[in-house]
Amino acid sequence: MRKILVAVFILSLGLNAGSFRVTGTVISDNQKMIGARYMGYVKRIYFEIGDKVKREDTLFELESAEFDIMKNQADLALEQAEIMVDMYRTRMDSIKRNKARLGRNGSSSKFDLEDMDVMADNVSAGLAASQALVKSAAEKVKQMATIADYLEVFAPNDGIIVQKNIRVGDLIVPGMLTMVLVDLDHLEIEAQVAESDLLKVQARQMVDIEIPSLNHKMRGTIKSVVPSANPMAHTFAIRIKFKKDHEMIFPGMFAKIDIEFRDPPKPY
Repeated sequence: MRKILVAVFILSLGLNAGSFRVTGTVISDNQKMIGARYMGYVKRIYFEIGDKVKREDTLFELESAEFDIMKNQADLALEQAEIMVDMYRTRMDSIKRNKARLGRNGSSSKFDLEDMDVMADNVSAGLAASQALVKSAAEKVKQMATIADYLEVFAPNDGIIVQKNIRVGDLIVPGMLTMVLVDLDHLEIEAQVAESDLLKVQARQMVDIEIPSLNHKMRGTIKSVVPSANPMAHTFAIRIKFKKDHEMIFPGMFAKIDIEFRDPPKPY
């Protein structure tokens, strides 16, 4: 009798179990919108749509007449400040030698020595001011070197170029979208679940995935249920993570997802 009751209980659970299918799209979990941080004209482009890139690869270079002028001005200011420092140091050395010679000359007057002290103070003040100018000019040159790095745009990670909006000679402004870089190693599937099926979906739930174009099947896990409904279709987005075990799985591919569920027990 006990075995019969257990069998009936298991059968009742099976009757409450089921599955439903949703469709989704393969997306990249690491898509980068590439822009420029400085204004300039595109000088050279190293990659085209479909090319694979590695992290720190130079995607394109800019040239800027404004930057060239600013860099030349910064270099000239530093050079002039260094010349002034050398001039004041030479004058200070000369004053020290003259003062030492007057000190050894017993016939030198006290006023001559005082004049030398005043000249030394003036030259010392000029030297200090020139050294401050050198420091300021050096900082400006360093800033220009940083801006020079901005004129070369590098890939932030490995991936493939899926969009390119620039050509050689185009004027780029900060914030302008130039390229889109997609990471092919970190893929997920985004699908829409009807509001009526929302209670059947839970995070960390295992699902069956099929990529029809590749005739490929695999298992995945529901990563999250996005708590924001589409007010027109009354659907909720879910994100499914999976292990990429087929090299031809790319963003944009159509996917079918079978989600198993078990109906909650009905109240008596």
